[in-house]
Amino acid sequence: MYKIPANTLFIGQNLVFVPECHSTNTLALQLCQQPSTPEGTLVITNNQTAGRGQRGNSWEAAPGTNFTFSLVLKPAFLLLRDQFFLNIVIALAVHDYLLTKKIADVRIKWPNDIMIAGKKVCGILIENQVQGNRFSNSIAGIGININQEQFGISTATSLYRVTGNRYTLADELEILLQKTEARYIQLRQNQQAKLREDYLNVLYWRGEQHLFEAQEQSFSGTITGLDDSGKLQVQHADGAVQVYDLKEIRYIQ
Repeated sequence: MYKIPANTLFIGQNLVFVPECHSTNTLALQLCQQPSTPEGTLVITNNQTAGRGQRGNSWEAAPGTNFTFSLVLKPAFLLLRDQFFLNIVIALAVHDYLLTKKIADVRIKWPNDIMIAGKKVCGILIENQVQGNRFSNSIAGIGININQEQFGISTATSLYRVTGNRYTLADELEILLQKTEARYIQLRQNQQAKLREDYLNVLYWRGEQHLFEAQEQSFSGTITGLDDSGKLQVQHADGAVQVYDLKEIRYIQ
């Protein structure tokens, strides 16, 4: 069904397809135990039965209609303190891919959900393995709703729901992998400032006043940016800027 991409140097050049699995991230982590597994290895399935999301959530997708895959990266060049740039790279790659569909209002919801007109179309889960003070492997799990028609929740959407078009998954995968490699090469080339700028420019709710919840208290605030480690900066009504990690803040409306 899927083929080795013709226009990438290493992303997807080793392609592992399984018709069904519990989690492509788990399978990719297992493959990383073999030293011969090259960077850019792609593990992809038609049916992921126990996909994992951020905050311990599950990721559900109708079989055979969407992307559920994981990429093996080996960012030994990246300092541990800069690990959030892996989130930035993958999120921007998906954003770049969606822009090829001429879709308006595509945003990245911190840290790495992709939104179209306020509805979630993609979830990303990055799991890192560290050896000493360097990354040995990073597994980027990506779920993108492509052709799915119906969802059990009102906050989810798909390319089909947005455009009315059906897509050939094998063709779309090739485009997405090209975008991913281009962004990852930017990181390899120390273009962190450019990546950070591009990410902030498409950050969901940035510069807008919205309702959030932290420590079981709701408050009105405005996302202003990220700190050096990738935590979310939110300015409260009194002007004070607070910094939040992944499980410390929730978007309300």
